[in-house]
Amino acid sequence: MSLLCILGPTAVGKTELAIRIANRIGGEIVSVDSRQVYRGMDIGTAKPTPDELRLVSHHMIDCVMPDEPFSAADYQRGADEAIRQIRERGNKPMLVGGSGMYFRAVVDGLFQGPKADPELRRKLRQEAEKFGIPYLHDRLEALDPEAAEKIHHNDLLRIIRALEVYEKSGKRVSELRKQWDSGETRYKFTAFGLNRPREELYERIETRVDHMMAEGLLDEARSFSEYSRDLQAINSLGYKELFDFLDGKHDLAEAIRLIKQNTRRFAKRQLTWFKRDKRIRWIDLSTCSSPEDIIIEESDHQINETR
Repeated sequence: MSLLCILGPTAVGKTELAIRIANRIGGEIVSVDSRQVYRGMDIGTAKPTPDELRLVSHHMIDCVMPDEPFSAADYQRGADEAIRQIRERGNKPMLVGGSGMYFRAVVDGLFQGPKADPELRRKLRQEAEKFGIPYLHDRLEALDPEAAEKIHHNDLLRIIRALEVYEKSGKRVSELRKQWDSGETRYKFTAFGLNRPREELYERIETRVDHMMAEGLLDEARSFSEYSRDLQAINSLGYKELFDFLDGKHDLAEAIRLIKQNTRRFAKRQLTWFKRDKRIRWIDLSTCSSPEDIIIEESDHQINETR
């Protein structure tokens, strides 16, 4: 049974469309989101609402607490198990989300890098505390410009891993990722990318941020204010800007402006990542009147062809 994958940038409308499709084909959704795995981070990660969760079974949501380690390999194992169980129930697994790394971890696998070195990681974290995370990002940029371009300058976990790979193996992460180009996949899949005109997408992002604030995002961020800012989950979009407000670095209006600005930039990076994958068929939701019909028909056609 082929995986049906629905991908795209934040706020484009993936969840709503995926739920409609799942209800028509007997599907269950496996979230492809690197932050929805964390418990309690509900509003800021735009998790499906309780009503949406009642409509369709969702997996790989609320897996660990924000201060617990969680890697792409952990995600891969959890997603594999969810897919296995969904198939055992006779339902259709659907990968839905915006994390390009997690998508490829499932369908293509993970590149083979050196094992974690706790002592090296501790040393790098100490440097980040002393000099700031961008300091490590600058070092990575000097060693592996291609990897640095794809890793946000505040994504401490991925920066440390990229530096660790270079220190332990002498190889760049960007080189190891080329293992993905072998053409072999772990699952047969059909992938659709959702998009909208840039201005329309940006307007949806701004509306979503306003809705998140109205729903209590500031209180949600405040509930995690005692956590270390170095945690990947905490030092992420939507929360970091509000922590800076809570720490007195700027006012609330500026925090909201920065959330909107950084979310627009994040959406652009997501699109850049996915557009490199030529296996994804793109659908413009602003002009397509029945995207669910197209997705269902084309995925069924491809499944029949591979039988």
